[in-house]
Amino acid sequence: MLQQAVDLREEGDALYALLDSLDDGDWDRSTTFKAWTINDVIQHLHDSDQLAAASARDPEEYTRLRGGILARRDAGLTRVEEARERFGDLKGRRLLATWRETLNGLCNMLEKRDPKDRLRWAGPDMGVRMFTTARQMETWAHGQEIYDLKGVDRANSDRIKNIAVLGVKTYGWTFANRAEDLPGPAPYVRLTAPSGAAWEWNDPSSDNLVEGDAVAFCQVVAQVRNIRDTDLTVTGAPAERWMSVAQCFAGPPEDPPAPGTRVAA
Repeated sequence: MLQQAVDLREEGDALYALLDSLDDGDWDRSTTFKAWTINDVIQHLHDSDQLAAASARDPEEYTRLRGGILARRDAGLTRVEEARERFGDLKGRRLLATWRETLNGLCNMLEKRDPKDRLRWAGPDMGVRMFTTARQMETWAHGQEIYDLKGVDRANSDRIKNIAVLGVKTYGWTFANRAEDLPGPAPYVRLTAPSGAAWEWNDPSSDNLVEGDAVAFCQVVAQVRNIRDTDLTVTGAPAERWMSVAQCFAGPPEDPPAPGTRVAA
């Protein structure tokens, strides 16, 4: 069984538990992520999980589904407007149940796939392991704005190591996506896991280094927090430039949130 699929399911279960505790009025409250409401956030996750499930079933089904979405966006709708229009009254607790069912179905498929398989996605095809990690990252990252809105302290586990690995592996992607040359060699990354374990990547270096809390690192590479709103230690020009624009997700270049704008209520 693919461990990353187990971790994705657990990530979904954790977010489901938070969402299940919401009052009905919470679903239309705006988060600090582009003023999206909780309904918008979960519609977006549901949309992405539907696309991921289509890719896991049949690459042509994925291509047709994504093509229809892109056509509506090319007609002038923003991402959130297109999702609101397509999902209509699928909101609140009905949305919650539907999203969870779709995510669990996706996990069932991914658990059985050969990790060497490649699946279609935005941009280059992805191996099953990294594809599954990307779904975990998005679920975890978008969950943070809901934790922030509700002022709930998040209990993270070592399954976020998948997200940290994705962050480290997308060092080069961050700059290629922005049409920038690499500022230097990949920094040495030394993190403390939620369990207290030490995680390390790349060649040890005292002058090109990112060091500190693993949760904070994942928040920065997923653009959930600005580097200035963390206690990470960043040393050297390559590390500093990376942490100022790090992006571990597909799509056009995005800038991280401004300092102080993505914090708990």
